[in-house]
Amino acid sequence: MATEIATLGEFGLINHLTKSIELQNPETRYGIGDDCAVLKYGEDKDILVTTDLLMEGVHFDLTYLPMKHLGYKSVMVNLSDIYAMGGMPKQITVSLALSKRFSVEDMEDFYDGLRLACEEHQVDIVGGDTTSSRTGLAISITAIGEVEHGKAIFRNGAKETDLICVSGDLGAAYMGFQLLEREKEVYYKQIETAKTDAERMAISQPDFSGREYLLERQMKPEARRDIILKLREAGIQPTAMMDISDGLSSELLHICTQSKCGCRVYEERIPIDYQTAVMAEELNMNLTTAALNGGEDYELLFTVPIADHEKIEQVEGVKLIGHITKESLGCALITRDDAEFELKAQGWNPLKK
Repeated sequence: MATEIATLGEFGLINHLTKSIELQNPETRYGIGDDCAVLKYGEDKDILVTTDLLMEGVHFDLTYLPMKHLGYKSVMVNLSDIYAMGGMPKQITVSLALSKRFSVEDMEDFYDGLRLACEEHQVDIVGGDTTSSRTGLAISITAIGEVEHGKAIFRNGAKETDLICVSGDLGAAYMGFQLLEREKEVYYKQIETAKTDAERMAISQPDFSGREYLLERQMKPEARRDIILKLREAGIQPTAMMDISDGLSSELLHICTQSKCGCRVYEERIPIDYQTAVMAEELNMNLTTAALNGGEDYELLFTVPIADHEKIEQVEGVKLIGHITKESLGCALITRDDAEFELKAQGWNPLKK
């Protein structure tokens, strides 16, 4: 009997398909299993390589996401992986599969977003490929960066007593997604029920006033180059790091699994924006669950030695949310009333049923 891919999930499938791969070239310092592959071709710098595939209907919805925003976001999700290794991006390649419904003007808008993101992060577009598609739009971007030799930050370096930190705030992108999906449903219901041209003309556009931050976090995320520069300026070398694309809980469990350790994260310390809290209440959703599992924040999650406690508290835009423990203690969330709950990987998984 054939095994359904959904039973393994994204990372389970990757591990299943690649666990027997052996590296053959001495230049390949680190292969599959982290945010980037690490290659060594010189004495002073290591090369970082990462790639992301974005599929229409799975990763983005063009009902409400403008092409320019899509181009910008497509770059940012790749650059975020380079920063998550402690590196600096330098080049990208862009490959597209297009259906006939897209015009030249659509792709001009898409490339306007690409170029804007690249200009902001001093990244060159150096190549790619284009082909036809029968199922919409597919985007594959490969990012290439560099990091000082031996300074790449992996997921497997966290140690007992290390402090757990995050940049920015969490859950806003997920709330932005929920808001857009709700308004899309309302809009289509209005179209379905409209019987005359006058009724169709009277269909109201959604009012997003007061929720602009949520939309920006979902549609125009920012890769955290600034945090990497601040950590360097403060003389802080994280022991482990990931970007938060699939959700805080999932990323923490990746770090703990690969570092063979446990963790304690404190609910009251998780940074959450006011607009996120208001939207969660309006949608009757648990705020902490949204922050833990929502995903697409593209913030940085990292651990630092406890000796850097005073240094990290001085870094603007970084919040200390917990600490690393022995593996035997497991991974847990400590609630505001001191209850302890096991952390579970409930974040974004594109291959899940």
